[in-house]
Formats: sequence, structure tokens, C-alpha cells
Amino acid sequence: MTKISRPVAETITPQRVREGAGVHLQRSMPGARLDMIDPFLLFDHFGSDNPDDYLPGFPWHPHRGIETVTYMFAGAVNHRDSIGNEGTVEAGDVQWMSAGRGIMHEEMPEGRDGRMEGFQLWVNLPAAEKMSPPQYRDITAADIPLVTTDDGIEIRVIAGEIEGKQGPAVDIAADPLYLDVTLPAGRQFTHPVEAGHNAFAYLVRGSAEFGPAPERITATAPNLIVFGEGEQIEAESADSEARFFLIAGRPFNEPVARYGPFVMNTREEIEQTLREIREGTFITEGD
Repeated sequence: MTKISRPVAETITPQRVREGAGVHLQRSMPGARLDMIDPFLLFDHFGSDNPDDYLPGFPWHPHRGIETVTYMFAGAVNHRDSIGNEGTVEAGDVQWMSAGRGIMHEEMPEGRDGRMEGFQLWVNLPAAEKMSPPQYRDITAADIPLVTTDDGIEIRVIAGEIEGKQGPAVDIAADPLYLDVTLPAGRQFTHPVEAGHNAFAYLVRGSAEFGPAPERITATAPNLIVFGEGEQIEAESADSEARFFLIAGRPFNEPVARYGPFVMNTREEIEQTLREIREGTFITEGD
């Protein structure tokens, strides 16, 4: 039986903003046109060949109730936190951090060979897991399976499965799919996405068409493509190579209350978090 391809519901051009201590980045969500794609709360693309755009970094700051996913293309991000973790996310690596009940950390980008580029995705946690202990999944480039199809399409599998190869990001509440797809010129890519899950693509390089014919939408990088309901995603590159992420996950359909780096279910939970910050009890012994 033929699967139903998901139409394009909306396309979002990232907006330039500054975050942290002055890092220049391109933000696709949240924004004026797109607040979230349940369970995904934020998508940022940061990168430059000018160190002034990224060296200020993201100094010591808190998180609660979410997972942050950092994926590096070039350069690196050095991190350390309030529970004793520290390390470096290099080009090709992914860091999947669950803030759970609370963590303080810093993320400081650095260039390599004059370039730094990366992406950060925020994934919501369901109410039952928002106050769980914080944890990290440090995924090196070597841990991420690379699938190459007969017609030259390359897919790095961060989460989900393709051709029997499972991505290393497993046992996550949102049951995510996270694929990094490179299409040579004039190639078509089709991949199933579980019905009921929400899905989007982020076009990093080149241009491509998304959705089923004849309603396909042409997008040019950088662009975030939101998909409607269906059972599979279709994409086709034009006369040059295109690279995009395909990201999908199970929506929680729960109330969302957020304040900066805190995402809970009620305003009262946000206010409690802010009290803990003020009183110095946000991070307790054992965290």
C-alpha cells in the first residue's frame, strides 16, 4: 500500500538574534510565526568565520525541564556544569543533555581553522520526567552510523533507524528521529515518519523540493520546513547538492509554561524554579 506523503505546512526563514553573552545565531523557533513543534521547543543555527560572533559564548546559565541537543559541523564547544561534567563537543559530535530537575552549565564555542558552525535543538520532557536527575549522552562522530544508498545519498543516523542501522540516541521520551541527509544533485529521498509524530526539516545547504508532487515546495538554505500529517517525507535536490536535517518526534500534548531556559507545565512550577534560583537551592547536593 502506498504511504501518504506529508505536505509542507509552512516554511520559516531563520531570524538573526544574539544570545548568551553576544553570540550571533539564526533562530527558526521560537519566533513570531512558529512558537514550537511539539515536542520541539527551539532550533538555532550558529556559525561564523569571525571569532567576535561566537567567542563570547554562553556563560554559566541554568536549565530545567528540557533536553538540549548540540550538533557541531565545524569548530568545537567546550562545556562544564554544576555536577562535575566537562568536555568538548568536536565537529561531527552530538551532545544530548537532559537537564531534568535542574543543571547549571556553560557552553563556550571555539573556532578551528578559522570556522565554527553548529546547531542546537531543545526537546521537551514530559511532566513525569521534568524532575528526573540530569544526564548527558556524549555521542562522538564515530558513534553515528553513516548509511550510503546506491544512488549516493548519505545519511548520518543520530536518532531513529534506517536500513537496519540504529542511531545512538535511544531511550528518549520523545521517541525522536534525527537524520542528517546529504543529497547529490538531482536525487530523491523518501523516509517513513510515524503517523501522529510531528516532523520538520532544516535545510542547511543548497536548495531542495519538499512534499509530494505536484504540491512540492522549493526551499533554499537556510530554511525550516514544517510538515503536515502523513506517513512519509519526500525531498528532492535540484541541480546541486543539498543537505538537510529530518527531525521528528512524539508530541506530548501537555501544557507548556516557559521562562527562558526553564520549561515546565504550569506557571506555578516556573515561579517555584525562580524562587529556587533566588534562594540558592536550585542545585542541591547529589545533583
